[in-house]
Amino acid sequence: MRAILFSAYAGFPMLNTKQDAIQKTKIAIIGAGFGGLAMAIRLLQNQQQNFVILEKSNDVGGTWRENRYPGAACDVQSHMYSLSFAPKTDWTKRYAEGPEIFNYIQDITQKYKIKDYCKFNHDVTHVQYDETRHVWTLDFNDQPSIEAQFVVFASGPLHIPQIPPIKGIEKFKGKVFHSSKWEHDYDLNGKSVASIGTGGSAIQYIPEIAKDVKQLYVFQRTAAWVIPRDERKYSSLSKALFKSSNIYRQIHRSRLYWSNESRVVPIVQPQIMKYGQKLAEAFIRFQVKDKELAKKLTPDFVMGCKRILISNKYFPTFNRKNVELVTDSIQEIKENSIVTKDGRERPIDCLIYGTGFITDPRIYLKHFTCIGRNQIELKQAWKDGAESYYGIMTKNFPNLFQLVGPNTVLGHNSIIFMIESQVNYILQLIQLVEESSQKAIEIKPEIQDA
Repeated sequence: MRAILFSAYAGFPMLNTKQDAIQKTKIAIIGAGFGGLAMAIRLLQNQQQNFVILEKSNDVGGTWRENRYPGAACDVQSHMYSLSFAPKTDWTKRYAEGPEIFNYIQDITQKYKIKDYCKFNHDVTHVQYDETRHVWTLDFNDQPSIEAQFVVFASGPLHIPQIPPIKGIEKFKGKVFHSSKWEHDYDLNGKSVASIGTGGSAIQYIPEIAKDVKQLYVFQRTAAWVIPRDERKYSSLSKALFKSSNIYRQIHRSRLYWSNESRVVPIVQPQIMKYGQKLAEAFIRFQVKDKELAKKLTPDFVMGCKRILISNKYFPTFNRKNVELVTDSIQEIKENSIVTKDGRERPIDCLIYGTGFITDPRIYLKHFTCIGRNQIELKQAWKDGAESYYGIMTKNFPNLFQLVGPNTVLGHNSIIFMIESQVNYILQLIQLVEESSQKAIEIKPEIQDA
């Protein structure tokens, strides 16, 4: 019988074989972004140490490790975009910028020694459930397999770039990159740049790079509703109160939560939203000097149908002489230029995709297979649309949990709140299994289908 060893990473037993040793753990968490870290911290706070985090990259951070473009920031208030059970009391301002959020992630990782439980450069290729032994086997390209009783998908929805197909892009001789893969070594100073997209990332980096480039062409397919950012720095007194008084911090967080939650009312009540839309239209006209340009930047759909963005810098950028808004669709890319459907050709040195991410939960199943009971593949189960109970559990997949699963991404409040709620629910499910004589838990089909 082979001897049992304990991994230094997470204290889970590992079979002592020289080749393809199967490592065993109770809980395998896929992803070391906010979701994976939240799950890990809550496990530790509940005296659960038999888990491992599997991260495809070489560091924690998820979205905020990937997205380091100029001007990267959060559109949710800092004290709502942080874990209530691992708070940061010294946020510099109401809406944190990317570097400060990433530093917060690093700080809580260090505080709870999360890296002791991480296996970096572990890209999952196959996950399969053994109905006889009630365990999941996770396979990787070039790493030993891992067995786990429970698996938590925490890879998140914002990590696979959306790259639109454009005729001739392969001919382009200049620099091309997506905002989440920003080429920081590439100097934009004095360059002619085409930026495609006007979503959440684009409206943040466009004002920043406009200061440096020779010419910036902003290609807009659909205008975005952008409202003012209620920005302010936290005073020394506020920081001191956040640090010394849990009650003060909790009251502040609660106030932010209900303020954000109230935004759903106009979203579901169009007669109320029309007043907010009038204010948003006035905001555009106030910030953009050219009336015709302001019209082009004004969306033609009801406010709230897509996520409402916030920025004080985006619209004024179009008052600059070196910035042009292009609303004609792109026909093709040539070696050193971009051509629109009206036949106009614009010379460019660089093309930046500000086109966001593929947020369909099924997208990560293109990179690995997941097979549950009765050899049912999750990709097949979701072929007509991803569906889970509370966005957490899917029928025929016992002991498999999802964070930020189907229909849990929201447009009016903090995704961190959603993650916390799901993490706490998953903990209850795991505890239920532990306290019973059973080895697995699964959502009943009639409950999911109800």
